[in-house]
Amino acid sequence: MFVNRLRLGMRLQSDPTVIYGLGAKFDGNLRKRDLEADTPYNTYTRDGLPPAPIGLPGQDALDAVANPPRSAYLYFVARGDGTSEFSTNLADPNRAVAKFQLGRR
Repeated sequence: MFVNRLRLGMRLQSDPTVIYGLGAKFDGNLRKRDLEADTPYNTYTRDGLPPAPIGLPGQDALDAVANPPRSAYLYFVARGDGTSEFSTNLADPNRAVAKFQLGRR
């Protein structure tokens, strides 16, 4: 999914990179102001990859980057149970955020 975004020239817009950039300031609740805070790791405000990894990737992650599976997915939202919902358009992840992260139906 991130490879697809990069190929299209889209920003990654990945919450974990924002959280990493906030460091100790992150209190467990990601807010709009956090997404707008320009840190080197904020992939909402910066193009391309962050300046360094935000975690220690395992072999499976490295293999996936070297040989990404073909898909049309551009977005994903964590469901809160260890799985994610993937989509190809912006409307679907917006609904998924409301459902899985904001508790709306």
